[in-house]
Amino acid sequence: MDTKVLFLAMMTAIALGAGSSHAQTDAKSDARSDVSAWPSRPIRVIVPFPPGGSVDTVARLLAPRLADTLGQQVVVENRGGASGNIGTEQVVRATPDGYTLLVHTIPLVANTFLYAKVPFDPLTDLVPVTMISAAPTVVAIHPSVAARSVRELIALARSRPGDLNFATAGAATNPHIAAELFNYLAGTNMVAVHFKGGGPGLLATLSGDTQIVFAGISEAAPHMPTGKLRVLAITSAKRSPGYPDLPTVAESGLPGYEFVTWHGMLAPRGTPQAVVHLLAERVRRALGGAEVGRIFQQNGIDIVANSPEEFGARLKDESAKWGRVIRERGMRMD
Repeated sequence: MDTKVLFLAMMTAIALGAGSSHAQTDAKSDARSDVSAWPSRPIRVIVPFPPGGSVDTVARLLAPRLADTLGQQVVVENRGGASGNIGTEQVVRATPDGYTLLVHTIPLVANTFLYAKVPFDPLTDLVPVTMISAAPTVVAIHPSVAARSVRELIALARSRPGDLNFATAGAATNPHIAAELFNYLAGTNMVAVHFKGGGPGLLATLSGDTQIVFAGISEAAPHMPTGKLRVLAITSAKRSPGYPDLPTVAESGLPGYEFVTWHGMLAPRGTPQAVVHLLAERVRRALGGAEVGRIFQQNGIDIVANSPEEFGARLKDESAKWGRVIRERGMRMD
């Protein structure tokens, strides 16, 4: 080979190698900057439901504490509509830089099966950060209903198909899904009556306009001593430490039943993994104090704060579970 040609080839190889080295160095620098430079401005947390529900409560309990661990303001914004789809789509379309986050619950995965068309895939268009917390509900009835246990309620509902009704916080909300799971496992046909929020649904059952409600413990507890609401069971797999005398649905007449409202944080697809894992760690730190735990317990909520991987696995399990129930019950939102 000509000496000049050989020399040029060597110089080209060296230049390419240097360029590759610089590119690798830049990539590593960018990966480090994902965390070192973040966050440098306030963070938005989208709650895709109106104020006052459990998702909103969790987000607002977390926000100031998370702000302390991140050193930046964390602002909660409510973007309700279409059982959470509107606010969720806003996050899906946001820049994946860690400054727009989502706090959601069961309809995130259930809506895929409830609606004919959802403009996103919850398992691929969002990145799980952490399951913040979980909260069981209770099965409660108006005192006029002739049942004093879950077993008696099932027998009554089976003897009067389509006659008993239950209040929900709206179509495809957690109380609706909890009751439909009950219908599915018990072989009953209790009818949903939808309200605009959990509060109106609970009031309807207290007044006797509806007969049954699946409500949060903190919402139902004040009415238990008054006799205006008969709480039959808790929906978790184990009894609540705060209410040890309250049996679970599974042990009191419906084996295999478990319903827990989870609250999870997610980010748009493409958010750097370094940011995602840092967020999960800071949420865990923000919720680690005894005083925070006490406040959550007062609201009937248990802190979880697991890893992105654990939350991702839970989302897949939840999607499979609710897809099966929704198909069997023939639930549709269109």
